[in-house]
Amino acid sequence: MNPEHSVSTTAASSTAAGSLSGGVHWFFSLENRYLAPMFITCILAAAQLSFGVLESYARTTLAILTALFIELVVGRLFWGQWPHLASAYVSGISVGILVRSPAMWPYALGSTLSITSKYVLRLKGRHLWNPSNFGICVMLLLASDTVASLSIQWGNYLPPMIIVWILGSLIIWQAKRFHICATYVMSFVLFAYVRSWITGHPFLAEVAPITGPMYQLFIFFMITDPKTTVQTTWGQCVVAFLVALAEMVLRLLESVYAPLYALFLVGPAANLIEIWWHARQSAAASDPARPKQWSSRRPITGAPPLHGARQR
Repeated sequence: MNPEHSVSTTAASSTAAGSLSGGVHWFFSLENRYLAPMFITCILAAAQLSFGVLESYARTTLAILTALFIELVVGRLFWGQWPHLASAYVSGISVGILVRSPAMWPYALGSTLSITSKYVLRLKGRHLWNPSNFGICVMLLLASDTVASLSIQWGNYLPPMIIVWILGSLIIWQAKRFHICATYVMSFVLFAYVRSWITGHPFLAEVAPITGPMYQLFIFFMITDPKTTVQTTWGQCVVAFLVALAEMVLRLLESVYAPLYALFLVGPAANLIEIWWHARQSAAASDPARPKQWSSRRPITGAPPLHGARQR
Protein backbone atom coordinates (compact mmCIF):
# COMPACT_ATOMS: atom_id res chain seq x y z
CA MET A 1 0.00 0.00 0.00
CA ASN A 2 1.19 3.53 -0.77
CA PRO A 3 2.10 5.21 2.56
CA GLU A 4 1.00 8.61 1.27
CA HIS A 5 -2.40 7.21 0.28
CA SER A 6 -2.80 5.65 3.74
CA VAL A 7 -1.95 8.95 5.46
CA SER A 8 -4.37 10.91 3.26
CA THR A 9 -7.14 8.38 3.91
CA THR A 10 -6.59 8.60 7.68
CA ALA A 11 -6.59 12.40 7.54
CA ALA A 12 -9.80 12.42 5.51
CA SER A 13 -11.46 10.05 7.99
CA SER A 14 -10.39 12.23 10.93
CA THR A 15 -11.72 15.33 9.18
CA ALA A 16 -15.04 13.64 8.44
CA ALA A 17 -15.34 12.43 12.04
CA GLY A 18 -14.53 15.90 13.32
CA SER A 19 -17.10 17.47 11.01
CA LEU A 20 -19.74 14.95 12.11
CA SER A 21 -18.97 15.60 15.78
CA GLY A 22 -19.12 19.35 15.24
CA GLY A 23 -22.40 19.01 13.37
CA VAL A 24 -23.96 16.95 16.15
CA HIS A 25 -22.73 19.45 18.77
CA TRP A 26 -24.19 22.37 16.81
CA PHE A 27 -27.50 20.56 16.28
CA PHE A 28 -28.02 20.15 20.03
CA SER A 29 -26.72 23.62 20.96
CA LEU A 30 -28.53 26.94 21.50
CA GLU A 31 -27.06 28.14 18.20
CA ASN A 32 -29.51 25.87 16.38
CA ARG A 33 -32.63 28.03 16.47
CA TYR A 34 -34.73 25.22 14.96
CA LEU A 35 -34.03 22.71 17.74
CA ALA A 36 -36.70 23.94 20.15
CA PRO A 37 -39.41 24.06 17.45
CA MET A 38 -38.56 20.51 16.36
CA PHE A 39 -38.61 19.22 19.93
CA ILE A 40 -41.91 20.86 20.88
CA THR A 41 -43.44 19.57 17.65
CA CYS A 42 -42.39 16.05 18.66
CA ILE A 43 -44.07 16.54 22.05
CA LEU A 44 -47.24 17.75 20.33
CA ALA A 45 -47.26 14.82 17.89
CA ALA A 46 -46.71 12.26 20.65
CA ALA A 47 -49.41 13.82 22.81
CA GLN A 48 -51.96 14.02 20.03
CA LEU A 49 -51.35 10.49 18.79
CA SER A 50 -51.40 9.03 22.31
CA PHE A 51 -54.10 11.07 24.03
CA GLY A 52 -55.81 13.30 21.44
CA VAL A 53 -54.82 16.28 23.56
CA LEU A 54 -55.71 19.15 21.22
CA GLU A 55 -59.05 20.91 21.41
CA SER A 56 -58.87 21.02 17.63
CA TYR A 57 -56.27 21.34 14.91
CA ALA A 58 -57.86 24.63 13.86
CA ARG A 59 -57.38 26.23 17.28
CA THR A 60 -53.74 25.19 17.56
CA THR A 61 -53.06 26.31 13.99
CA LEU A 62 -54.68 29.67 14.76
CA ALA A 63 -52.43 30.11 17.81
CA ILE A 64 -49.30 29.31 15.78
CA LEU A 65 -50.18 31.50 12.79
CA THR A 66 -51.14 34.41 15.06
CA ALA A 67 -47.83 34.18 16.91
CA LEU A 68 -45.87 34.14 13.65
CA PHE A 69 -47.83 37.08 12.21
CA ILE A 70 -47.54 39.24 15.34
CA GLU A 71 -43.81 38.46 15.57
CA LEU A 72 -43.28 39.61 11.98
CA VAL A 73 -45.31 42.81 12.39
CA VAL A 74 -44.12 43.88 15.84
CA GLY A 75 -40.52 42.84 15.22
CA ARG A 76 -40.45 44.88 12.03
CA LEU A 77 -41.97 47.91 13.77
CA PHE A 78 -39.62 47.77 16.78
CA TRP A 79 -36.32 46.72 15.21
CA GLY A 80 -36.76 47.63 11.56
CA GLN A 81 -35.94 44.12 10.37
CA TRP A 82 -37.64 40.76 9.94
CA PRO A 83 -37.19 38.66 13.09
CA HIS A 84 -36.37 34.96 13.30
CA LEU A 85 -39.62 33.03 13.81
CA ALA A 86 -38.39 30.06 15.86
CA SER A 87 -39.25 31.68 19.19
CA ALA A 88 -42.68 32.76 17.93
CA TYR A 89 -43.42 29.22 16.76
CA VAL A 90 -42.58 27.82 20.21
CA SER A 91 -44.79 30.43 21.89
CA GLY A 92 -47.66 29.81 19.49
CA ILE A 93 -47.59 26.04 19.78
CA SER A 94 -47.32 26.32 23.59
CA VAL A 95 -50.47 28.43 23.63
CA GLY A 96 -52.14 26.00 21.25
CA ILE A 97 -51.35 23.07 23.53
CA LEU A 98 -51.87 24.58 26.97
CA VAL A 99 -54.94 26.78 26.43
CA ARG A 100 -58.30 25.03 26.68
CA SER A 101 -61.34 26.91 25.44
CA PRO A 102 -64.42 26.20 23.33
CA ALA A 103 -63.96 29.58 21.63
CA MET A 104 -61.40 30.52 19.01
CA TRP A 105 -60.46 34.02 20.17
CA PRO A 106 -58.49 32.96 23.31
CA TYR A 107 -55.94 31.20 21.10
CA ALA A 108 -55.39 34.28 18.96
CA LEU A 109 -55.36 36.64 21.92
CA GLY A 110 -53.08 34.37 23.98
CA SER A 111 -50.50 34.28 21.18
CA THR A 112 -50.79 38.04 20.68
CA LEU A 113 -50.18 38.73 24.38
CA SER A 114 -47.27 36.30 24.43
CA ILE A 115 -45.42 37.87 21.50
CA THR A 116 -46.09 41.53 22.32
CA SER A 117 -44.88 41.02 25.89
CA LYS A 118 -41.38 40.38 24.52
CA TYR A 119 -41.28 43.84 22.99
CA VAL A 120 -43.29 45.92 25.46
CA LEU A 121 -42.40 44.50 28.88
CA ARG A 122 -38.65 45.03 28.64
CA LEU A 123 -36.01 46.55 30.87
CA LYS A 124 -32.35 47.13 30.01
CA GLY A 125 -32.76 45.19 26.78
CA ARG A 126 -34.30 42.10 28.45
CA HIS A 127 -37.88 40.89 28.46
CA LEU A 128 -38.96 39.87 31.92
CA TRP A 129 -41.55 37.13 31.42
CA ASN A 130 -41.40 33.93 29.45
CA PRO A 131 -43.71 34.90 26.57
CA SER A 132 -46.07 31.92 26.56
CA ASN A 133 -46.18 31.84 30.37
CA PHE A 134 -47.19 35.51 30.39
CA GLY A 135 -49.85 35.13 27.71
CA ILE A 136 -51.42 32.04 29.24
CA CYS A 137 -51.43 33.42 32.80
CA VAL A 138 -53.01 36.71 31.72
CA MET A 139 -55.72 34.79 29.89
CA LEU A 140 -56.35 32.59 32.93
CA LEU A 141 -56.60 35.62 35.20
CA LEU A 142 -58.75 37.84 32.98
CA ALA A 143 -60.93 35.30 31.19
CA SER A 144 -61.25 32.44 33.65
CA ASP A 145 -64.88 31.82 32.66
CA THR A 146 -63.82 31.01 29.10
CA VAL A 147 -60.22 29.84 29.37
CA ALA A 148 -58.63 26.95 31.23
CA SER A 149 -55.22 25.36 30.96
CA LEU A 150 -54.20 21.82 30.15
CA SER A 151 -53.54 19.99 33.41
CA ILE A 152 -54.49 16.36 33.94
CA GLN A 153 -56.14 15.72 30.57
CA TRP A 154 -53.07 13.88 29.31
CA GLY A 155 -52.91 11.49 32.21
CA ASN A 156 -49.61 10.02 33.36
CA TYR A 157 -48.97 7.27 30.84
CA LEU A 158 -45.21 6.74 31.12
CA PRO A 159 -43.93 5.22 27.83
CA PRO A 160 -44.37 8.38 25.69
CA MET A 161 -43.10 10.49 28.57
CA ILE A 162 -39.92 8.43 28.87
CA ILE A 163 -39.16 9.21 25.23
CA VAL A 164 -39.77 12.91 25.88
CA TRP A 165 -37.55 12.82 28.98
CA ILE A 166 -34.67 11.18 27.13
CA LEU A 167 -34.85 13.50 24.14
CA GLY A 168 -35.45 16.60 26.26
CA SER A 169 -32.64 15.78 28.69
CA LEU A 170 -30.21 15.28 25.82
CA ILE A 171 -31.12 18.62 24.28
CA ILE A 172 -31.07 20.52 27.56
CA TRP A 173 -27.75 18.93 28.54
CA GLN A 174 -26.13 20.01 25.30
CA ALA A 175 -27.60 23.49 25.75
CA LYS A 176 -25.97 23.64 29.22
CA ARG A 177 -29.27 24.17 31.02
CA PHE A 178 -29.79 20.72 32.50
CA HIS A 179 -28.99 22.04 35.98
CA ILE A 180 -32.17 24.15 35.87
CA CYS A 181 -34.38 21.17 35.10
CA ALA A 182 -32.59 18.98 37.65
CA THR A 183 -32.91 21.60 40.41
CA TYR A 184 -36.59 22.09 39.73
CA VAL A 185 -37.37 18.36 39.60
CA MET A 186 -35.49 17.62 42.83
CA SER A 187 -37.16 20.59 44.52
CA PHE A 188 -40.58 19.47 43.30
CA VAL A 189 -40.04 15.97 44.72
CA LEU A 190 -38.87 17.45 48.03
CA PHE A 191 -41.87 19.76 48.28
CA ALA A 192 -44.20 16.95 47.23
CA TYR A 193 -43.05 15.12 50.37
CA VAL A 194 -43.66 18.28 52.41
CA ARG A 195 -47.15 18.67 50.93
CA SER A 196 -47.86 15.02 51.65
CA TRP A 197 -46.82 15.54 55.27
CA ILE A 198 -48.95 18.69 55.63
CA THR A 199 -52.09 17.48 53.84
CA GLY A 200 -51.97 13.77 54.65
CA HIS A 201 -52.25 12.88 50.96
CA PRO A 202 -50.19 9.96 49.64
CA PHE A 203 -46.74 10.97 48.47
CA LEU A 204 -47.25 9.37 45.06
CA ALA A 205 -50.39 11.43 44.54
CA GLU A 206 -48.45 14.62 45.27
CA VAL A 207 -45.49 13.78 43.04
CA ALA A 208 -47.51 12.32 40.14
CA PRO A 209 -48.26 15.62 38.31
CA ILE A 210 -44.62 16.02 37.29
CA THR A 211 -44.90 12.91 35.11
CA GLY A 212 -47.67 14.49 33.02
CA PRO A 213 -46.92 16.00 29.60
CA MET A 214 -47.99 19.50 30.64
CA TYR A 215 -45.03 19.56 33.01
CA GLN A 216 -42.68 18.56 30.22
CA LEU A 217 -43.50 21.79 28.40
CA PHE A 218 -43.07 23.68 31.63
CA ILE A 219 -39.74 22.06 32.56
CA PHE A 220 -38.05 21.90 29.17
CA PHE A 221 -39.29 25.17 27.66
CA MET A 222 -40.58 27.70 30.20
CA ILE A 223 -38.18 27.60 33.13
CA THR A 224 -35.13 27.07 30.88
CA ASP A 225 -35.89 29.89 28.40
CA PRO A 226 -32.46 31.53 27.81
CA LYS A 227 -34.02 34.96 27.25
CA THR A 228 -35.89 35.09 30.54
CA THR A 229 -33.62 33.31 33.03
CA VAL A 230 -30.96 34.96 35.16
CA GLN A 231 -27.42 34.75 33.85
CA THR A 232 -25.43 32.93 36.53
CA THR A 233 -25.61 29.17 37.00
CA TRP A 234 -26.11 29.38 40.76
CA GLY A 235 -28.78 32.05 40.24
CA GLN A 236 -30.64 29.83 37.80
CA CYS A 237 -30.64 27.00 40.34
CA VAL A 238 -31.89 29.33 43.09
CA VAL A 239 -34.71 30.60 40.88
CA ALA A 240 -35.74 27.05 39.93
CA PHE A 241 -35.87 26.17 43.63
CA LEU A 242 -37.94 29.28 44.40
CA VAL A 243 -40.36 28.47 41.57
CA ALA A 244 -40.91 25.02 43.08
CA LEU A 245 -41.34 26.59 46.54
CA ALA A 246 -43.89 29.11 45.27
CA GLU A 247 -45.69 26.31 43.46
CA MET A 248 -45.92 24.31 46.70
CA VAL A 249 -47.48 27.30 48.47
CA LEU A 250 -49.96 27.85 45.65
CA ARG A 251 -50.86 24.16 45.65
CA LEU A 252 -51.53 24.29 49.36
CA LEU A 253 -53.80 27.25 48.60
CA GLU A 254 -55.56 24.98 46.09
CA SER A 255 -54.48 26.92 43.00
CA VAL A 256 -55.20 24.78 39.94
CA TYR A 257 -52.51 26.40 37.80
CA ALA A 258 -49.82 26.54 40.46
CA PRO A 259 -46.71 25.96 38.27
CA LEU A 260 -47.70 28.60 35.71
CA TYR A 261 -48.48 31.19 38.36
CA ALA A 262 -45.31 30.36 40.31
CA LEU A 263 -43.10 31.09 37.30
CA PHE A 264 -45.20 34.18 36.48
CA LEU A 265 -44.36 35.59 39.93
CA VAL A 266 -40.81 34.38 40.59
CA GLY A 267 -39.22 34.67 37.13
CA PRO A 268 -39.70 38.43 36.57
CA ALA A 269 -38.83 39.21 40.19
CA ALA A 270 -35.51 37.38 39.79
CA ASN A 271 -34.79 39.19 36.52
CA LEU A 272 -35.55 42.58 38.07
CA ILE A 273 -33.23 41.88 41.01
CA GLU A 274 -30.42 40.83 38.67
CA ILE A 275 -30.91 43.87 36.43
CA TRP A 276 -30.84 46.16 39.49
CA TRP A 277 -27.70 44.47 40.82
CA HIS A 278 -25.87 44.77 37.51
CA ALA A 279 -26.86 48.43 37.21
CA ARG A 280 -25.62 49.07 40.75
CA GLN A 281 -22.28 47.39 40.03
CA SER A 282 -21.85 49.31 36.78
CA ALA A 283 -22.63 52.59 38.48
CA ALA A 284 -20.15 51.88 41.27
CA ALA A 285 -17.43 50.91 38.79
CA SER A 286 -17.89 54.06 36.68
CA ASP A 287 -18.30 56.56 39.54
CA PRO A 288 -15.28 58.95 39.47
CA ALA A 289 -15.94 60.03 43.06
CA ARG A 290 -15.44 56.50 44.32
CA PRO A 291 -12.52 56.45 46.81
CA LYS A 292 -9.44 54.69 45.54
CA GLN A 293 -8.06 51.66 47.29
CA TRP A 294 -4.33 52.03 47.97
CA SER A 295 -2.27 48.87 48.07
CA SER A 296 0.50 50.41 50.25
CA ARG A 297 0.04 51.59 53.77
CA ARG A 298 0.37 55.22 54.70
CA PRO A 299 2.95 56.06 57.36
CA ILE A 300 1.47 56.35 60.78
CA THR A 301 2.06 59.74 62.41
CA GLY A 302 3.86 59.50 65.72
CA ALA A 303 5.07 55.94 65.20
CA PRO A 304 8.39 55.03 66.80
CA PRO A 305 11.43 55.14 64.46
CA LEU A 306 12.60 51.97 62.82
CA HIS A 307 15.42 50.08 64.51
CA GLY A 308 18.73 51.58 63.61
CA ALA A 309 17.24 54.74 62.17
CA ARG A 310 18.99 58.01 62.99
CA GLN A 311 17.09 60.22 65.40
CA ARG A 312 17.31 64.01 65.40
